[in-house]
Amino acid sequence: MATITQSSKLGNIVWPTLAWIVALIFFFPIFWLVFTSFKTDADAVKPEFLFTFTPTLENYVNMARDYDYWRFARNSVITSTFATLFALVVGVPAAYAMAFNPSRHTKDILMWMLSTKMLPAAAVLYPMTFLTKNILGWFDTHFLLILVLCLINLPIVIWMLFTYFKEIPKEIIEASKMDGVTTLGEIKDILLPLAWGGIASTALLTFIFCWNEAYWTVRLTTIDASTLSKLIEGNRAPEGLFFGRLSAVSTAAVLPIIILGWFSQKQLVQGLTFGAVK
Repeated sequence: MATITQSSKLGNIVWPTLAWIVALIFFFPIFWLVFTSFKTDADAVKPEFLFTFTPTLENYVNMARDYDYWRFARNSVITSTFATLFALVVGVPAAYAMAFNPSRHTKDILMWMLSTKMLPAAAVLYPMTFLTKNILGWFDTHFLLILVLCLINLPIVIWMLFTYFKEIPKEIIEASKMDGVTTLGEIKDILLPLAWGGIASTALLTFIFCWNEAYWTVRLTTIDASTLSKLIEGNRAPEGLFFGRLSAVSTAAVLPIIILGWFSQKQLVQGLTFGAVK
């Protein structure tokens, strides 16, 4: 009995300690990013650690004054928001059909959609650029970015929603059909309220994926539709990286997502664990 008690006390010390160590390891890059953003470019490359330099807001002032930060941030908000909304508009009916009206090809279709995520983006970069710039005329437009971000995240959206919808008893949907409820009514009045947590977490993750997308947002834009990823990529020159300015821009880019995730963590956890306990 004493051995079990000692083991339990040891576990109460060891596991929280390990959890704090892991948390600090994950948090350290963010801390160092914010810390470096208050250094000049010259100080940022010196092997100095904590308070052996004079903090400055020069990088943030230049970012707001010279880099037109708010235009890039506005483009990120527009493209991420509308790409998420369009992905849900397409994904909810698709997941509903596969969850409540499956066919013998449903699993094959789901696997095919997931397999599209395995395609290297570089393999279709040239045809995408040629098509959108020389034929369709969509290059460097919000519409193009919204369409691309929506399509590349749609398989994940459908997979997640399909998993959530499968946890809803089919008897509820069947009962509504017997009462004469239309398909649109089933989705709007029954499915959405029951699976709201899963839909909210899917929307949040999709928004984060769209916000963090760098490959397509950098290569399919020049000026008009450029997002924060383009602004970050712009802090590079033949002389090297401007680490002070780069850190300030990166901090301003990740801060909205960190704040969003912090205030939405309860809903996110509830959505991700939706249906996990029966």
